[in-house]
Amino acid sequence: MTKKAFITGITGQDGSYLAELLLSMGYEVHGLIRRSSTFNTSRIDHIYIDPHERGAQLFLHYGDLSDNEMISHIIYNIHPDEVYHLGAQSHVRVSFDTPEYTGNVTGLGTTRLLEAIRRCDSGIRFYQASSSEMFGSAAPPQSEETVFLPRSPYACAKLYAYWMTRNYREGYKLFAANGILFNHESPRRGETFVTRKITRAIARILSGREQYLYLGNLDARRDWGFAPEYVECMWRILQQESPGDYVIGTGETHSVREFLEASFEYAGLSVEEHVRIDSRYFRPTEVEVLIADPSRSAQVLEWRPKVKFSGLVKIMVDSDLRAAGIAAPGEGDEILAKNCPGKWWKGD
Repeated sequence: MTKKAFITGITGQDGSYLAELLLSMGYEVHGLIRRSSTFNTSRIDHIYIDPHERGAQLFLHYGDLSDNEMISHIIYNIHPDEVYHLGAQSHVRVSFDTPEYTGNVTGLGTTRLLEAIRRCDSGIRFYQASSSEMFGSAAPPQSEETVFLPRSPYACAKLYAYWMTRNYREGYKLFAANGILFNHESPRRGETFVTRKITRAIARILSGREQYLYLGNLDARRDWGFAPEYVECMWRILQQESPGDYVIGTGETHSVREFLEASFEYAGLSVEEHVRIDSRYFRPTEVEVLIADPSRSAQVLEWRPKVKFSGLVKIMVDSDLRAAGIAAPGEGDEILAKNCPGKWWKGD
């Protein structure tokens, strides 16, 4: 029988890649989208087929993570085999400006889904997109056993969702698992996230549309990986015999400054000439260093990342240059061909 999957956040970076992966495996995929006066489905338009047409396997449902009745209605009617909860207010800096909204959607949204699954459970498997931001100021490297010391409203909301997932697993015997993903980027990363902000600014500077790029803290260090590889982990987590929690990352850490310098050097631009610091982009409380200890995921999930830091930089810069109509160096293409042959994603 065809498996059914339900994805919240399907229009985001991870949701779009995950939808492509599951469709390539023959799943029937359902996604949650918010009603808007403008279309916000650009990341999945290339895989969407009108449901009236033969062969349609992707179906979208209007709803919101703050609406308990709608969430319950969708889960009851779809009755999916797997639920991938990726939807959230996911911008850390913005969470300081909208802490209540972040807590409602990112935190309580998870509870609404878990409760809907509990009420109609017939073996539904649940994946919670937890975040490395939950570790906050904990000493690196961070593993499944590391204490959580969150440093933002976003991290606090994610930590609440993490523990609710574990409580429903232990209290109601649901197959509920946490994927604690460290930073993962791609050409589909949102334009306000620092990596994409950098690579998109390079294209705009080279095309003459901008002169300066404004950034905040350049010294924060993160463990950056390639998003399509990480969504494969999400699927693997739900294929295990029993539910668990897994740290997913590369085991390497690099500063924002390193990402900035590597991107500008690859594009032939000067950081000193085009980059300015703006205090508005600093967080009230900062997470200084995140670096994953992914040994458990390597052993249990049999997963190791192939695209590393320098390759990720080149893939993203190439993509944004081409989107702006500028010839790209193309080294990112070679990295993809070497590490990701026969790729299942189509829209980059």
